[in-house]
Amino acid sequence: GSCIACHGSGVLGSPKMGDAAAWAARLEKGLDTLTANAISGINNMPARGTCASCSDEEIKQTIQYMIDNSK
Repeated sequence: GSCIACHGSGVLGSPKMGDAAAWAARLEKGLDTLTANAISGINNMPARGTCASCSDEEIKQTIQYMIDNSK
């Protein structure tokens, strides 16, 4: 729920789920880097994407889910 709030519509430049090109550019950095950035926050994205109760593994799984659904 926290992730889709921004990644569903592309708020503040976030890559939209389903936008293969936007995710491809980020995937070049690798899943571990994407996960670390999501945990720490990057650019306009707050730390943990506002999901303070999400574990690191849940964040990683959510990123993978968004990638898998953006091909």
